[in-house]
Amino acid sequence: MATFAVTGSASGMGAASAATLSAAGHTVIGVDLRDADILADLGTAEGRERAAEEILARCGGTLDGVAAIAGVGPNLPDAAAVMSINYFGTVRLLERLRPALAASGAGRAVVIGSNAASTVPVVDDDLVELALAGKEQAARERARAAAEAMPAEVRAMVPSISAYASSKFALARWVRRTAVTPAWARQGVLLNGIAPGAVLTPLMLGATGDAADYDPDGFPTPMPLGVFGRPEDIAFWVQQFLRPEARFTTGAILYVDGGTDAAMRPDAQPTAMTP
Repeated sequence: MATFAVTGSASGMGAASAATLSAAGHTVIGVDLRDADILADLGTAEGRERAAEEILARCGGTLDGVAAIAGVGPNLPDAAAVMSINYFGTVRLLERLRPALAASGAGRAVVIGSNAASTVPVVDDDLVELALAGKEQAARERARAAAEAMPAEVRAMVPSISAYASSKFALARWVRRTAVTPAWARQGVLLNGIAPGAVLTPLMLGATGDAADYDPDGFPTPMPLGVFGRPEDIAFWVQQFLRPEARFTTGAILYVDGGTDAAMRPDAQPTAMTP
């Protein structure tokens, strides 16, 4: 049996993934702000280091896989925190754990992005580039400025929508760029991403806490299947990416969104390479 670290393990997709992996007989090291084996705030450098050190201590320096699921949504008032948690929290922790994944001989890492990266038209290209350049403080400042520039009616509903979509876009770009580098690919460490759509998690339900308040046919984006996703739907694919049999898959971004991205952008993928 394998040993996996799961961030965001206290609720939603993280809890479902931890439960799925545990049910399969694996050892799961949960990381979250509460109700987890390791309590750490991945939105801070100190929290990431604490999480990494404790994970490494618990696994003895050899880790079979990481499911980086911790994240926050566009309703969080502080856009800077959205960038720090969603992008830098994931990237910095995975970079720190990469040697332990390589030590296993067949390490696997899967990150949770969002179809908002491609279906929400407020991705900030400058913010994405700052994130990919590793400039966290500059990205935080840019995220706050972009949030303040949004129309008042948008800020009232989703104050950090630009930072959210941009952080998930940057994360997908990071996965694609990083997965094929020698430090990951030639060390046998696979890195993939999942882009969920509308999944009924505490993050989506927010204050209502009631799935009955949401109508798939009245949702802002198309819902071709006519149903919302459940955390277990994402956990299934997390487990698949972490399986030893997934040995020839790296740098992939899998949309698990009930067809939303395909409905909105049917011809966006694949895109032919130009000469």
